[in-house]
Formats: sequence, C-alpha cells, structure tokens
Amino acid sequence: MKALYFISPTSKSVDCFLRDFASKSENKYKAAYIYFTDFCPDSLFNKIKASCSKSIRRCKEINISFIPLESQVYTLDVPDAFYYCYSPDPGNANGKDAIMEAMAEQIVTVCATLDENPGVRYKSKPLDNASKLAQLVEKKLENYYKIDEKSLIKGKTHSQLIIIDRGFDPVSTVLHELTFQAMAYDLLPIENDTYKYKTDGKEKEAILEEDDDLWVRIRHRHIAVVLEEIPKLMKEISSTKKATEGKTSLSALTQLMKKMPHFRKQITKQVVHLNLAEDCMNKFKPNIEKLCKSEQDLALGTDAEGQKVKDSMRVLLPVLLNKNHDNYDKIRAILLYIFSINGTTEENLDRLIQNVKIENESDMIRNWSYLGVPIVPPSQQSKPLRKDRSTEETFQLSRWTPFIKDILEDAIDNRLDSKEWPYCSQCPAVWNGSGAVSARQKPRTNYLEDRKNGSKLIIFVIGGITYSEMRCAYEVSQAHKSCEVIIGSTHILTPRKLLDDIKMLNKPKDKVSFIKDE
Repeated sequence: MKALYFISPTSKSVDCFLRDFASKSENKYKAAYIYFTDFCPDSLFNKIKASCSKSIRRCKEINISFIPLESQVYTLDVPDAFYYCYSPDPGNANGKDAIMEAMAEQIVTVCATLDENPGVRYKSKPLDNASKLAQLVEKKLENYYKIDEKSLIKGKTHSQLIIIDRGFDPVSTVLHELTFQAMAYDLLPIENDTYKYKTDGKEKEAILEEDDDLWVRIRHRHIAVVLEEIPKLMKEISSTKKATEGKTSLSALTQLMKKMPHFRKQITKQVVHLNLAEDCMNKFKPNIEKLCKSEQDLALGTDAEGQKVKDSMRVLLPVLLNKNHDNYDKIRAILLYIFSINGTTEENLDRLIQNVKIENESDMIRNWSYLGVPIVPPSQQSKPLRKDRSTEETFQLSRWTPFIKDILEDAIDNRLDSKEWPYCSQCPAVWNGSGAVSARQKPRTNYLEDRKNGSKLIIFVIGGITYSEMRCAYEVSQAHKSCEVIIGSTHILTPRKLLDDIKMLNKPKDKVSFIKDE
C-alpha cells in the first residue's frame, strides 16, 4: 500500500518517517505522500531527500500549524508559552526566543489559511512581548508572500492583525461569567471539551463542539435565557412527534421512521444541554450567585443601580468572611478588588493574605505584576477609560463587558490610537487615517464601504483568551456584518487554570523543547 503522512516539520517526526523507509528491503509501504503542517527547514528536507527520495511521490507544505477550535476561534496549542513569555527568570531567555519564533511561524499559517496579508499592529505598553512578536510576524509574512507558490508578491490585504499581551484585561480572566459556555467551563470539570453527565442512572459523555448546532446556537446566551429556551425546544419536538402519531397510514409511518433518528439525535442533544445547564445552576445557586453581585460591583466600580461604589473593601469583606467560598473564589475576589483600585499597598495586601490564610497561594496574586498588571505599584496609576455601555441591556449579574469588545469595535471603526496601537508595517491604505481624503482626490462616497468590504480583523493574545472574549468576537462580527473577527491565542483559559499558571511564574520550570530542530 501507499501511505499518506500528515506531520509537523520536526526532527522527531522526520526520524519516525525515515524509520518506515529504512532501506529498500525494509520499506513499510510502497510509496509515501508527505504533507507538512508548515514550513520545513532545509536541513530536514535534505535529510529526507538523501535517505529515501525514490519512495516519495509527493512532498508538500500546507501551512496549517494551528488548531481551528470554532468557526471564529483558533489556538496555537502552546499553553507553555505563558510561562516563557511572563516568567521573570532570566535563564528562560532562549526558551522565550524560541517560542516567539515558533508562534510567529504559526500565526503566519493562520494568515495564509485565510489568504490574508494583514497590516500588523500591537499594544505598545506595558510589556514588549507584543511588539517583539508583531515584528517577527511582519518579517515572516513578508517572506512567506515572497515565496508564495504563484511567486507573486501579495500586497497587504484589507485586513488587520492585532497582537496583545494578556495583561491588557485581567478582570475578564477571573470574573464569574454567566453566559452558557463560559459558565460551564468555569464551574464544571470539562476536560478536552468532554462533558460527563448521568441520565437514567447511566454515566454518559458528550463532546461540546461546532458540529452540534444546538450548542452553537445557545453557547453565548445567558444561562437564564438557556434555561427558558431548552424546555421550549423539547416541547417543539414532542408536538411534531404527536402530530405524526395520529396518522397510521403506511406513508405517514414511513415518514415518521425516517424522522425518528433525527428526533432521537435532537432529543439526546437537548438532554445533554439541559443537564449541562442544570449542573451549572446547582453550582451557581448555593454560593456563586451572591459572589457574582460583589464581583460585578468591584469590576465596574458601580452597583446594579448605577451608583458609584464608595468603598471597595466593604464589597470585598463579606466574600472573604463567607465560609462557603473556596480559596480560589476568594483569591478571584481579592484580585478584582486590587484591579478595581489599580493596585494596593504592601501592608494592605499582606493583611488580606493573612486574613484569608492563603500564604501558600499568595503568588496567585503577587505574580500578576509579571504580566504588567499593577498589584503593588510604586505610584498610583490612572485606570484606562471604558466605553459607556450604560444604555445597553444586560442582566444585573452580567454587567461587565470584556475590554476586547472595546478594542474590536474601535479597530473596525478606526478609532484605535496609533500611539498606543502602533503599526509594524506600512498600514494598509484603506485602514489609514480616519477616512480623510486629500483635497486633490474626489471624495468617494463609498470610502468606508470600501474599507470594510470583506475585511477581517485577526486578534492574537499572548497567554490565553477566555470564553467570554471568544463570545465578543462573534457579537462584534454579528453587529458589523462587513468585518469578520477571528480571535486566537496560545491556548484557552479558565480562571482556575490561569491562577495555577500565574502561581508557577516565579518557580523554575523543567525545560520544554519548542525548538523545531533539536
């Protein structure tokens, strides 16, 4: 038989491949078709060529070294990047450079898959990871489009790629979210998108994925809406069934038999999501509900009536005194308190840590400073201004809007400040300026249309994105039909996992190999 290999261009993969074609008498297969996930270094290519070029019918690079997680979400699947990019240990410099190079190559394959050569921008402060990565991506994009198969140099397209460091919005990473997907992944032990549940006394599991149209329809809705919605859908299905039950003619029965697997499939999905929603509520009702009100007040600095919170400490204390909250929830509340006042004093922080008896976990709080988030700042800094969304309708316990939404909307409307969000490259003409045209040109009325027609806004966050930020990408695309937002990161975050990772930042890490050719 002939064999098809779909592998990443690493020494390890190539060595395994070469073992299958050790010598003519020992070849495992008649011939090989090799597809690499991205650019194959010459050294590896020559190694294959020297060993078994006669057995190879095809060798191609297909540039997909990322994971398309949802229709508008991708990840590079490098959770360790978080440690290398934010750990203060100077011994990690080589690991960091290697992972930056690898991420830049992966991001280029995202752009290539979308057939875009975007203008690259980054958030300039407080750290320099984003600017370093942006420069690398820009350079690699230039190279990639130079050696494109059609050997035509592809100019910049109407799209933007924006690279951001994780510290840009710490609040959204620790807040309890009540939209369905974010809530489920935060409160329930869902691993690898697999949800385990019991029905009729049997243990079952379901995968929450893009193919499940019901999941796609309800995952971004608020839990209150989901709980109303699923029973309605159940009713719809049973009434369709009843409608066909009365007719016993042969043709009606055949119709029903044809529909049965479809019904069965739909009902199973609804049972899954109903279970999922009920599991979320069982966690939410006893403790989380009270917590959410305090969290929202801390995050926004105003209460549900829109009154300014005068003393954040008074909002925080009841949470810390409540014996039903576990340490993670208390740490999340302390962090929201510190973020809300943009950093606290050393003595205040010590007092909080001692009161809650979390001395062993205190790095979950202190280490945020490595992400450029003020925890105990030398001087008081001003908080970034937020868009006024007070007129938007929200649920009382879900008033917070992730920062990314402001950024996406401003990027599409061309309102991002170019000092704060510099371009690495020449900015693509259509996004340049605020739509101003020089006096010599006739102003084209459809200028804005031109700019947005079919453009894409690609976001990359170094160090993880949250499910609520993923939701924003869909919401903004929905509202601005002409611009599609694609959001991605090194990996997907849940609050607990992130706190565990933050705690590890100042500990030594066993070296992880990212380098392509070791």
